[in-house]
Amino acid sequence: MAGWRFEAIGTGWEIETGAPLPDDVRAAVTAEIERFDRAWSRFRDDSDVTRLGRSGGLLASPDAAAMLDAYRELDAATAGAVNPLVADSLAALGYDAAYSLTAGDPRPAPAAWADRLTWSEDAVAAAAPALLDVGALGKGRLVDRVMQVLSGMPGDVVVDAGGDIRVRGAAVRIALEHPYDARKAIGVVELRDGALCASAVNRRAWGDGLHHVLDARTGQPVRTWAATWALAPEAMTADAIATALFFDGGPALAERWRTEWVRMTTDGRVQRSPGCPAELFTAAAAATGTGGDRTP
Repeated sequence: MAGWRFEAIGTGWEIETGAPLPDDVRAAVTAEIERFDRAWSRFRDDSDVTRLGRSGGLLASPDAAAMLDAYRELDAATAGAVNPLVADSLAALGYDAAYSLTAGDPRPAPAAWADRLTWSEDAVAAAAPALLDVGALGKGRLVDRVMQVLSGMPGDVVVDAGGDIRVRGAAVRIALEHPYDARKAIGVVELRDGALCASAVNRRAWGDGLHHVLDARTGQPVRTWAATWALAPEAMTADAIATALFFDGGPALAERWRTEWVRMTTDGRVQRSPGCPAELFTAAAAATGTGGDRTP
């Protein structure tokens, strides 16, 4: 397999293909990532989502309906814990566009977020300033978009964006990284023609117990779950479920979306969905109507 490694959207990417990517395909991948980032990154002063947060208006993007429709379902399943207007809540704790990492008072996100926005297949509009953060599923959506760009490449393809992984073709063996010790794994899974996305409280963490996974209802970081992994045909679905699993209602949504999963509590207990194909190394991984790093 030929590999291409690069940095984009604040994380490391690795794309593996059966043959080296031609220059025009690399350029198309780069352009697709830039298009998505220019639309949706709240860390860019020149992005459309930053403009929406300043003055409202229209954000044109072919990803609008897919992501915001999914957010509506995430909101309903988690009783409001997952909300795309959580950006100001993250900023209040120091995870702002300038990465100040200086925490202030917690700030709950607006509960009726869907009343503040209107969206169609290719745009979202806000009558008043509304700063969105699509981190619950946005990276997965972009992985899917990049895989579409690579659809003309023959043979096996792996797209890995900082542990959010989508595979086309032959199975890839992936380790489920222990959230408190990156040298260890709690299990492994073989991924073929599908996606695995992970989320953990040790990634994007700062201060005294602060991290990027917030309960939008309180503006506080979650405390019960340390890490989640979700398997689905598409990366956006896996990414969304990996977020939902930090809250009550996540497993039920995963079942409705036919997504398998694993999650680990902050005290080391592990749950898994009944059909999850992962091989877990923990002594007692309870099945319940319950990022990965690739192994060599």
